[in-house]
Amino acid sequence: MTDNYRHQGLRRRLVEQIREKGIRDERILEAIGAIPRHLFLDSSFVEFAYQDKPFPIGSGQTISQPYTVAFMTELLEIQRGSKILEVGTGSGYQACVLLQLGAKVYTIERQRQLYLKTKAFLPSLGYSPHFFFGDGYKGLPAFQPFDGIMVTAGAPEVPEALLSQLKTGGKLVIPVGVQTQTMLRIIRTGEDTWHRENHGTFRFVPLLKDKANDI
Repeated sequence: MTDNYRHQGLRRRLVEQIREKGIRDERILEAIGAIPRHLFLDSSFVEFAYQDKPFPIGSGQTISQPYTVAFMTELLEIQRGSKILEVGTGSGYQACVLLQLGAKVYTIERQRQLYLKTKAFLPSLGYSPHFFFGDGYKGLPAFQPFDGIMVTAGAPEVPEALLSQLKTGGKLVIPVGVQTQTMLRIIRTGEDTWHRENHGTFRFVPLLKDKANDI
């Protein structure tokens, strides 16, 4: 797996593009600059890896646009040691950004082939989140509460199970909608109270409910 000077230069250019779009957390920009995104893509897409665009990764899924990854990460306001649940492991790129920030990452994926591929791949880059195969709608109740939860697919509604797995002060970042999604940040302010914020419109692949896919 090669990460050469050309790749590193393209990453620096990508970081500047994301900074120009409004990302201010330098830790996130450094993380984007450190992770070899081209290694997460099929060889046919390697030449496009450092464009600020999403690309297909198989199983009907995509690797998110780097700006979107940075934007959602910034909304979580991660501190070193934060316990984060990621719903939708996908390629693992987002999980690596969270790990670069010093978070303790629990990530769940419902597509078995993608889960197995990513679980085998990330340790080869030095990243080892806690991997789970299953239905992200249900979260991971055995490991709650979480400081933050990030959903990396478009949900038709906010899953109650995820809200209940936040600690007080914890944040859920989730794109909600069918054709296009509104990015929500929901902060748990008490036992039964939440503060909800709208952070613009995005487009994601759908979050599928009530099953894990063995295909």
